[in-house]
Amino acid sequence: MEKYRLLREKLLRDSVVKLEQLVPATPASDVDLLRAHDRRYVEGLRNHTLPEKELRPIGLTWSPQLLERSLTSVGGFIAATDHALKDGFSALLAGGTHHAHADRGEGYCVFNDFAVAALRLLDLGRVKRILIIDLDVHQGNGNSSILGHREDVFILSLHGERNYPFRKVPSHLDVALPEGTTDEAYLEALEGALRSITFEPEIIFYQAGVDNLREDLLGTFHLTFEGLRARDRRVLKYARGTPVALAIGGGYASPIDLTVEAYANTFKVAREIFSQ
Repeated sequence: MEKYRLLREKLLRDSVVKLEQLVPATPASDVDLLRAHDRRYVEGLRNHTLPEKELRPIGLTWSPQLLERSLTSVGGFIAATDHALKDGFSALLAGGTHHAHADRGEGYCVFNDFAVAALRLLDLGRVKRILIIDLDVHQGNGNSSILGHREDVFILSLHGERNYPFRKVPSHLDVALPEGTTDEAYLEALEGALRSITFEPEIIFYQAGVDNLREDLLGTFHLTFEGLRARDRRVLKYARGTPVALAIGGGYASPIDLTVEAYANTFKVAREIFSQ
């Protein structure tokens, strides 16, 4: 959990963002959560009535603080999508909870922020087409189980072939890469995937997980800091004026300072691209 605090401190210390650019998130409402999640699941989490066997796959112990944090993280990404539509780019210093399904959580993900935010924008008529670019090393099975059947959402997932989740849910475009994938092979695969997309979005949700880093304890790739920076440049340049809402996704390096450095680099690239 400390990586979130460390990232905020580093972005301010390195003048990547200014204090006035940081807006506190507010919790997501049940109205928004129920666009993507079953009522039984939402109420079970709020009331702490879900059986332990249903909580166990999340990998986090239920507490009022966990519930508050999870609700606020989803609310933060909702706000990021609204700000992106207004300003062209916005990001959450957390989020990317792409393993949460409609009826259950998994893999440190309680609620699915991308699914909730996507269905909200579509239901409100704010946009008609959403592209999700998910570059976490783990495939976003929750994104796909909730949104994968839709024609107004397109999900690209570039992930480890032999990594969690071991039962993948098909996205619109899945690119599974082998263990030990390096910068060159990864960037080549990413460029090929982006070129193949014919879907024309009105907003892009970018899951910029840094668990692709060579030092990550839960990853299978051997990407470097420079490889991750190149990845971010390709994605943000690909947007070409389309609004982008970013969440930071996974990162579990040892020491955790390496993860924080990788996250901060993503924000530095974003500032470089969007300040132009």
